Amino acid sequence: MYSLSEGALDKIMNGIDVDKPVLQVLGHKKLASSSSGERFRLLVSDGRRINSFTMLATQLNSMITDNILTEFSICQINRYAISMVNNAGKQKRVMVILNIDVKVPGEEVGHKIGNPSNSELETDSKPAQAMQPPPQQRHDTLMQKPSAHQSSANDISTTPIVALSPYQNRWVIKARVIGKSDIRTWSNSRGEGKLFSMDLVDESGEIRCTAFREQCDKFFNMIEIGKVYYISKASLKTANKKFNNLKNDYEMSLTSNSEIIPCHDTEDDIPSLHFDFSPISDIEKKEKDDIMDLLGIVKSSGDLQMLTSRTTGRELKKRDINLVDESNTMVCLTLWGTQAEEFDGSNNPVLAIKGARIGEFNGGKNLSTLNFTVIQIDPDIPEAHRLRGWFNTVGRNEETKSISRALGGAGGAGGPWLTFKEAKDMELGFKGPEMYTVKATVNMIRIENALYKSCPSEACKKKLIDQANDMYRCEKCDKEYPNYRYRLLASLSLADWTENQWVTAFSEEAEKVLGITAQELGELQENDNDAYLEKFADATFKSFIFKIRVKLEVFNDENRLKATCVSASPVDYKSYNDYLITHIKELVGIEKA
Repeated sequence: MYSLSEGALDKIMNGIDVDKPVLQVLGHKKLASSSSGERFRLLVSDGRRINSFTMLATQLNSMITDNILTEFSICQINRYAISMVNNAGKQKRVMVILNIDVKVPGEEVGHKIGNPSNSELETDSKPAQAMQPPPQQRHDTLMQKPSAHQSSANDISTTPIVALSPYQNRWVIKARVIGKSDIRTWSNSRGEGKLFSMDLVDESGEIRCTAFREQCDKFFNMIEIGKVYYISKASLKTANKKFNNLKNDYEMSLTSNSEIIPCHDTEDDIPSLHFDFSPISDIEKKEKDDIMDLLGIVKSSGDLQMLTSRTTGRELKKRDINLVDESNTMVCLTLWGTQAEEFDGSNNPVLAIKGARIGEFNGGKNLSTLNFTVIQIDPDIPEAHRLRGWFNTVGRNEETKSISRALGGAGGAGGPWLTFKEAKDMELGFKGPEMYTVKATVNMIRIENALYKSCPSEACKKKLIDQANDMYRCEKCDKEYPNYRYRLLASLSLADWTENQWVTAFSEEAEKVLGITAQELGELQENDNDAYLEKFADATFKSFIFKIRVKLEVFNDENRLKATCVSASPVDYKSYNDYLITHIKELVGIEKA
């Protein structure tokens, strides 16, 4: 005979703790949701009462999808939390199941036990914190704010993330920060400001939280990845799935009333970052803009590149790296911002990446980090140790399949190492934009029109028109200015031992070649023309590692191959020698020796 914890549901729904109640599952329902993932509501019975205000924490969804928690199953609820929700204008308690064991499978039981009533329970209308909650929630409300150094699990009553909704506002969550973006700024017709986002997780689910303007200043330096915090008095709205891939219908915004207090107690019950790794070889099967987690080891790393956004005019930092895994597949991952600036790939680190976006380029696939992407370097997990062992014993010298079109050979993420003749023989750029890496010498720099006076606006680089009245007009901004900024647009003749190539170098890369800023060069032109010309002469016959982008364009009804210098860096002789040795081995047929 099967025994249930009769009367347990009445007690639980009136705020009385029941230790590990045994209930029967009579059914489940998938909740109507957006694209945030599945969430299930359960119909449970204690033999006397039926209750449908029971939810399964999202990390337990597999018990439904794998047919473990079937109809008539008898289960022990090891851990649960109670939340108050608004139901038709009345406060209703919801039990969120956080840990559950199936004692007897449903097919073995085969029937409903007892004759439970499905009538509505009359629960106390007092606020939840005034009731006697379960031990895991036996705290005072965060609204009685303790000092940051005194907060403890005995002070604060918490609500599981899975139970949050815009229809209630008196809640406190206890969550771990698993990701934190850089501060970003915006400017549009409605104004300007700044923000940062953080991804939060507890044992019931996950949610994104964003701080704007004053809240950004107030909380950014306080928040640390990996730490646990109590958070209250934030607003909730429907999540924008274009920018948010977390499994939650809602996202959180901090307000002027929001409170965040560090948790200094034991934090073992709050999970850390969870990855759902896919092999790199699976990327080919996925769609553009899909979001994925992966584990890879850095085979090569490109230089930090400085770009300028065409839409905002802001300076961007990026770095391309090649990742491989045990599927012998290589993909290019682009890092942005601080992640790009601080990354060191010299020792072939293992990267665990959560939330990278898949892109397409020239028939190939690549990956890119987003503001919410989390990267762990050399994580202490079994999968990472296994990948490191594979790379050190086999993978380092294995031939890999690259699924990123612009990659190949030893050239890393800037494209394959080629000579100018090889690039021309391969007709690179004729079928679309392509990149390659070359060691070349500056043969000549065309001085005419290399320097120009540009719009002083940070978001514009347009050449100004001299009005001959000490004012300069920008056609793009439709404004006149009394001042200007010097910028470089240099045409370089580069040569290697096989061929030569004219390329265009914009400000940042031209400055690296000339060894002087555009502004300093402009001042020389105004004050000392001989010294100005000498700077161009000094740059000739110097060698650099160039990353070249080539693309076929139409000019005056004629096809013309345009070559642009994406980056110019001093010769790294170790990297260059590695390429030469690899190339020699290929030529003599001992590439696997």
